[in-house]
This record gives sequence, C-alpha cells and structure tokens, in this order.
Amino acid sequence: MSTFDGGLYTRITDLAQHAPHWLDNVITFWSNYGLALFAVLMLVAWWRARNDSAERMATALAVPVIVVVAYLANDVIKMLFHEQRPCQTLHTVTLDTCPALGDWSFPSNHSAIAGAAAVALFIAYRRLAVIAIPAALLMAASRVWVGVHYPHDVVIGLLTGILVAWPLALLARRAAPAVDRLRDTRLKPLLVATG
Repeated sequence: MSTFDGGLYTRITDLAQHAPHWLDNVITFWSNYGLALFAVLMLVAWWRARNDSAERMATALAVPVIVVVAYLANDVIKMLFHEQRPCQTLHTVTLDTCPALGDWSFPSNHSAIAGAAAVALFIAYRRLAVIAIPAALLMAASRVWVGVHYPHDVVIGLLTGILVAWPLALLARRAAPAVDRLRDTRLKPLLVATG
C-alpha cells in the first residue's frame, strides 16, 4: 500500500524540511496537541445545548462517546493491516520522532478522532462545524507533514471517523426523551441553563 503514495509522502516531508522553522513548529504543535481543540468544542456544544432542545442536548452529550467508538473502530482496522510507519520504511527525515516498530500507521487515529469529532459536532451544533471541519482537515494534513503517516492513512482515518460518527450522531437524537427525564432530576443544572 505504501508504494502508491510513498512519493507524495516524501515530497511533503521534503517540503517540511525546507519550510520556515516557525511554520514547522506550529504544525508540529498542532499535530501533537490539536485534538484538545475538539475537547473544547465538545464542551462548547454541551454548554450551548443547555439553552436548546433535548434532542440537541442528547447529541451534544453523545459526541465524546461517538469519538471513542470511532477510535476503537479505527484501531480494529489498524490491527488488521499492520502497516509500518512511512518513516520506518522510507527512512526519511521527519519533523516528529518516528514511532517505534509495531506502532501501526494505517489508518491514522488522529485523523479518525478528528473526523468523528467534526461530524458529530456538525450534527450537534452546526455553527461549530466552521471550526471543527477545517481543524479536522488540518489535523490530517499535519500528520503527513510531520512524517508519521502516509497520505492514504489520514484519508482513510478521516473516512472511518466520518462513517462511524454520522449514523451514531443521528441516532443519539433519539435519546431526547431520556434527556427530558433527566432535566427533571438533580442533574438539571447540567442539562438546562438556569437563571
């Protein structure tokens, strides 16, 4: 699998080697820590859903669960293919430290998590998609730029996240009656804006 886009991978990592140092630092930081933005967006979705319908709250509460399910599904695929990291097989100079042998490359967990979060957040609160969707695409691209994934790893990772998240986020809306019941309990301050 690595042969069909190995050339593209090496062109991207070569470009990274010749890019301004500040740009490489920004992309490396994003690649390593950017998933935290999705956690913040999940909190924003929950906070805003407190002023909204039970359906929207149910979807917002489901986003973290959906992301975990997408990660697990992606990990199952990863265990089936056992593709070595491109930095192991192509021996290129990379911005990020190359993961150890046996830390499989295909598909990208970061991309699957970002893709799932972006889609689930889009369904939960569409306005957040303006941030979440570009952030997911940038996360995927950054994983190739820093040298830890082939381009096909991140594309399939994004697709896995999307394909898992879309039906689960739509299904989460059906939990609205449960949210309505919980809004009449001690959990009300977490589920309804007061004051």
